[in-house]
Amino acid sequence: MATRRLPAGARQRALLTVERLAQEYPDAHTELSFGDPFQLLVAVILSAQTTDQRVNLVTPGLFARFPDAAAFAVVSQDELEIILKPTGFFRSKARAVREMSQDLVRLHGGAVPPRMADLVTLRGVGRKTANVVLGVAFGVPGFPVDTHVQRLTGRLRLTAAADPEKIEADICRMVPAEEWTDLSLRLILHGRRVCQARRPRCDACALNDYCPSAFRIMR
Repeated sequence: MATRRLPAGARQRALLTVERLAQEYPDAHTELSFGDPFQLLVAVILSAQTTDQRVNLVTPGLFARFPDAAAFAVVSQDELEIILKPTGFFRSKARAVREMSQDLVRLHGGAVPPRMADLVTLRGVGRKTANVVLGVAFGVPGFPVDTHVQRLTGRLRLTAAADPEKIEADICRMVPAEEWTDLSLRLILHGRRVCQARRPRCDACALNDYCPSAFRIMR
């Protein structure tokens, strides 16, 4: 176990986490497969409550059949449910993708807008989904907060908030905007590979010398 030397405050821990995770995951990227911003938007919606790998099994055939928002906007609910069944929660996901596509066609001519204010007006699109699309597809700084990010920012005591929007606001106040997207992607990877929910691998963690929760979580 490394010698523990907790930085004085959350901001210091946040900036050190940016540095350490950049070393651990220099090529961090979303594991969802996509070809354009619309495909990424659909894939992120489908990724709720399932793995990126499972989504990637479905999307090639899905996008070959329905290449754009206009095609999704007119497909029947029943037809889309059948295709999306392997992703789980397929009824709500089919409805979300159809409604989002209908809004996109009606409001933006089928093109995904590169602005948070526009994205969150689409049915089925919240801040997390919008931040992924902005950061990954458009290079617009955003800090998506999923369950991994929520768990790790809590364990690192970067924030005391539990609400995703409050977590986003807290982290964005401490970390430079150009780091937001990559930090979120790296926290997600670290959460999947090392700082897992039930059995965190603290002995293999590059943050264990300053993480307040290191080696303290029951296994």
